[in-house]
Amino acid sequence: MASTMFDLTGRTALVTGSSRGLGRAMADGLAEAGATIVLNGVDPARLATAATAMRAAGHRVHESRFDVTSETEIVAAFPELDAA
Repeated sequence: MASTMFDLTGRTALVTGSSRGLGRAMADGLAEAGATIVLNGVDPARLATAATAMRAAGHRVHESRFDVTSETEIVAAFPELDAA
């Protein structure tokens, strides 16, 4: 259900560190507002677990594993993100 505070339908949000904790809470909130979420983190298993749970809740989710402290990994990830 979309939030009554704001509507992000048709938007995509990349949330770093979103496989758990505060990042996951932000991803959930943005998804509730209608955004398609790109989950990001360095642990593929945690990303898959978070994505499965969010999809089960009816959200549109993509996973993108890269380390936000590595410029090389960030640059390499964006062609995939643009295609999603």
